[in-house]
Amino acid sequence: MKLLVYGINFAPELTGIGKYTGEMVAWLAARGHEVRVVTAPPYYPDWKVWPGYHAGRYVQHEWQGAQVIRTPLWVPKKVTGTKRLIHLASFALSSIPALLAQWHWKPDVVWVTEPPLFCTPGALAFARLRSAKAWLHIQDYEVDAAFDLGLLKGARTRNFVAAAERWLMARFDRISTISQRMIERARTKGTEDARLVSLPNWADVSAIQPLQGPSPFRAELGIRPDAVVALYSGNMGAKQGLELLADMALMLRDQPNLEFVFCGNGAGRADLMKRCESMANVRFLDLQPVERLGDLLGLADIHLLPQRADAADLVMPSKLTGMLSSGRPVVAGARPETELGQVTAECGIAVAPDDPRAFADAVLSLASQPERRRELGIKARAVAEARFDRDAVLGQFERDLLACVAARR
Repeated sequence: MKLLVYGINFAPELTGIGKYTGEMVAWLAARGHEVRVVTAPPYYPDWKVWPGYHAGRYVQHEWQGAQVIRTPLWVPKKVTGTKRLIHLASFALSSIPALLAQWHWKPDVVWVTEPPLFCTPGALAFARLRSAKAWLHIQDYEVDAAFDLGLLKGARTRNFVAAAERWLMARFDRISTISQRMIERARTKGTEDARLVSLPNWADVSAIQPLQGPSPFRAELGIRPDAVVALYSGNMGAKQGLELLADMALMLRDQPNLEFVFCGNGAGRADLMKRCESMANVRFLDLQPVERLGDLLGLADIHLLPQRADAADLVMPSKLTGMLSSGRPVVAGARPETELGQVTAECGIAVAPDDPRAFADAVLSLASQPERRRELGIKARAVAEARFDRDAVLGQFERDLLACVAARR
């Protein structure tokens, strides 16, 4: 089939939507499908266009068997709610010529990712005019998140934007999202079950495996062999609740055998580093290349997954799959009734979001119980293999895509 992938984030970004979209495209191209991508130059999570790429021009290149067209966009130096909207709108507008350039190629499916919702009108119009199926994949309900996090305000504004969102969603042939809770939310927005598809974030369980010995990062960071390492690895942005990490590390700064490693980049990193600058038990790392991800995640004795309470029900964090694959227990900020809370209960400890004391107590409990950590780590690996294996997830997605195309024909 011919698949046109349309979205602002793509490889070689190492986290979030860019990581998963890139892996999906490479997997489908390797299976013999024709894949083209309309996207922006990589800029996330640092909010700065990467060296070697250009924010002000159109560039076409090949990437792992797919044709990629990168379009101009504006990237703010300091992210605010208004500037974020302008940033997304700049891509939505500049990408239209690149979208129209695929006219004679005639894709079977136009696959667009939210965020940004700004791209959905163009994707829908193009798909209808070219008699292609329109597929919306929701990684994050950005409208809900924008209001819940205070980036957008006002009851009248929310009603208007929510109505526009429902109108757009009703016109896609398929809507996929990454967790059962998010599927339920799609239903509340008027999406029928016949159009809903589950497409969870996955893990390469063959590439990320429990280490049989100490991670090389231990020696590189000067961490004692007998120390217990609590690791946060991922984007450092608004929805992560990073201030909790600093508060928790402060509460546990006098624990001699406990070390914290915070790995990642993003708008919240500078503030987190400032909060932790007096703590000898905290180390920082930049995001690591894919080939070192297994060693990085294997550095952890305990994985940390904070969430802001007002965003905890909106997302199934993509970083969870790698944590589970590494065979290490997780301490997550999640309510017990959420999908994240249910998964964490199988292989770690779920605590109330935004509660640093509860996080600190859970970390301290696991740090003092090596046998419990080992048992929970075995369960974590089993969950990853059973529910999040990349080939199994993408194999089912491929079948759903082909069924969608067959219905069109």
